[in-house]
Amino acid sequence: MAKTSLTARLETLPFTKKHTKLLGVTGIGWALDAMDVGLISFIMAALTKQWALSPTETSWLGSIGFLGMALGATVGGLLADRFGRRYIFAATLLIYGLATGASALAGSLAVLMVFRFIVGLGLGAELPVASTLMSEFSPRAIRGRVVVILEAFWALGWILAALIGTFVVPNPNGWRWALAIGVIPALYSLIIRWGTPESVRFLESKGRIDEAERVVAEFESSAALSTRTHANETNRDNAPEAPANDTQEAASIWSAPLRKRTLALCTVWFCINLSYYGAFIWIPSLLSAQGFSLVKSFAFTLIMTLAQLPGYAVAAYLIEKWGRRATLAVFLAGSAGAAVCYGLSHSDFFIILSGCFLSFFNLGAWGALYAISPEVFPTRLRGTGTGTAAGLGRIASILAPLIVPPLISFGGTGVLFAVFAAAFLLAAVTTFALPEKRGKSL
Repeated sequence: MAKTSLTARLETLPFTKKHTKLLGVTGIGWALDAMDVGLISFIMAALTKQWALSPTETSWLGSIGFLGMALGATVGGLLADRFGRRYIFAATLLIYGLATGASALAGSLAVLMVFRFIVGLGLGAELPVASTLMSEFSPRAIRGRVVVILEAFWALGWILAALIGTFVVPNPNGWRWALAIGVIPALYSLIIRWGTPESVRFLESKGRIDEAERVVAEFESSAALSTRTHANETNRDNAPEAPANDTQEAASIWSAPLRKRTLALCTVWFCINLSYYGAFIWIPSLLSAQGFSLVKSFAFTLIMTLAQLPGYAVAAYLIEKWGRRATLAVFLAGSAGAAVCYGLSHSDFFIILSGCFLSFFNLGAWGALYAISPEVFPTRLRGTGTGTAAGLGRIASILAPLIVPPLISFGGTGVLFAVFAAAFLLAAVTTFALPEKRGKSL
């Protein structure tokens, strides 16, 4: 009788209550991350007035966290491949939760920037690790859709950030109370540590077969399947089944079999980070600079943020219909068109309308990107590869807030959003250099 690997058993299961619980646990962590990233855009606008910050100081307040994210994403991926997805996921939530809470006590820009850098370290490491963990547990037939749904929790976090930004931040010391809420992830990390299973693929790759068997048995039990026959068929002495190809044998993500896809993925990450963070971190401040009141600027941003949810929903549906590459490319192209329209908008109606379309397409693209990223690399390099792409992409998120003031001075919002549109288009074209893994085993 042919032997069945543990991962093969896991991939063929239906979506069970255990999957739902895992999606909820990782998704809440994801939403808390998004809340923190979203809050800084509102806090930047508030502190620009309260602390009389210059455009350069405001830019660095936005960029310093992304500098930490770039380092955190790269190191977090390496650590996840060595120590496991679950432990690193919990540790990153703890780090950035405590640092966010502490930043509420900052009495100067320098102190606030130090804490924002530490926040970035934890946040940057968490996102690729969480998507890798969820991808490795998901049923093969709906893996991409599940990861897009995970990414949709980002919209919930941003909506929460927009609500806090609109109703809390404008009050006296409101920005401090907003940051104090960030301590919640530190407490939530305890749930992550004790309530999340370790990746079966990771356990198998480390030879911890008995632990992997127990995890699979729990998921099979949730699906009301007997594990006895499967357990007898499982090969306890060999690595998990995998296609015999050059990518599985690659020594690193920069080896010849993986180099092209690594470069392509890094390019897509760079372009989407540049445009997303350049736009959405600055939109409240840009609206305020255009003469809108702080409250009205925040309200506009809240409305735009609500459009993220349908963007994720449509991407989640299409990703198993069209495939990863086509879905990602279409949403990136839509983002480019919306960016051009936003840059040319002047009335309240068209600013909100084009902003909603930008939010819809851009966040749908993010969902597809997080779905395809873990599928690009073999198991033993998956955390490293995804983390490296995210880390290099974060370089763009560091640059994005810094290039906004000079581009605005040079040509206004039209030129600024034309640059973002060009980056979206480059990412859309580069997407087709990535492998398509719809319906295929990792």
